Amino acid sequence: MRLIDKFIEKAKLKRKRIVFPEGNDERIIEAAYKAQDEGICNSIILGEKEKISSIAKKLNLWNERVEIIDPKNYEKNSYLVESYMKRRKNISRKVAERLLKRELIFGGMMVATGIADGMVGGAASTTANVIQSSALTIGYEEQISTPSSFFIMELPDEKILFYADCAVNIDPGPQELAEIGISTARSYKKLMGKEPKVAFLSFSTKGSAFHPLVEKVTKALKIAKYKAPNINMDGEFQADTAIIPEVASRKLKSSSSVAGRANVLIFPDLNSGNISYKLTQYLSKASAYGPILQGFSKPVSDLSRGAKVEDIIGVIALTCLKG
Repeated sequence: MRLIDKFIEKAKLKRKRIVFPEGNDERIIEAAYKAQDEGICNSIILGEKEKISSIAKKLNLWNERVEIIDPKNYEKNSYLVESYMKRRKNISRKVAERLLKRELIFGGMMVATGIADGMVGGAASTTANVIQSSALTIGYEEQISTPSSFFIMELPDEKILFYADCAVNIDPGPQELAEIGISTARSYKKLMGKEPKVAFLSFSTKGSAFHPLVEKVTKALKIAKYKAPNINMDGEFQADTAIIPEVASRKLKSSSSVAGRANVLIFPDLNSGNISYKLTQYLSKASAYGPILQGFSKPVSDLSRGAKVEDIIGVIALTCLKG
């Protein structure tokens, strides 16, 4: 069974309420209805009811169990506006009402207030817009001020590695890199149910080279350990030292519970992360799931604008499990 199929089966046990702000996208409508029918989630689609139900009927997916909410006529509009005003101090009601007309903001406030458990967007919106809307409404989790992303790499030998950040932060500083490590460790624990072993990667292993780029990684590790001492993290490591036990034993003078056994790899910048996940995907014939957003206090996921219905259903399952 593929890893994503395992996630789907786990999501069925949770049956979370997921809001889809982009009810004008046929792929979203199809995925939301299929996810409801398959028991993956309880779907809430934002948009005009007649238009959405018409598309669902055309796809032979229509059923009344899927909730369709038109933000213009929602009975809890005042509650959402007031909740937004409390979160965003010194903002007028007029401005709040105008912002809540944006579907991503509206969906984010549904999650923030507990009406929905998570949000899936991005099929028709930029990643920047999804992140900004989520930051304004849902906010960040404890100790985190940097949104980031990760990829789940499923290798042919069934080994699973989490790669971060491969899609959002171009050149994170030590503080941002530390938060990426903490967020990804938490994501690994939630999704895999196992203890993360986090390796901060570099072209140097434990001082084998001296350079400001290496120093950035060592500073990030120090910050991460201070902020989250219960997470098993180590570095700086070259990639082979992080994942190959024999290499780790040759290169390291002292023992490490992460070296050679890392399951979470933190890359020093977007260049290295993005290049590495694509090389792993195509040269190793690995399955790559992502990018998956992280760092928010409640689950929110961003889709590729080229995502297919099957891709969206996989992201829905992951969103259910992130809560």
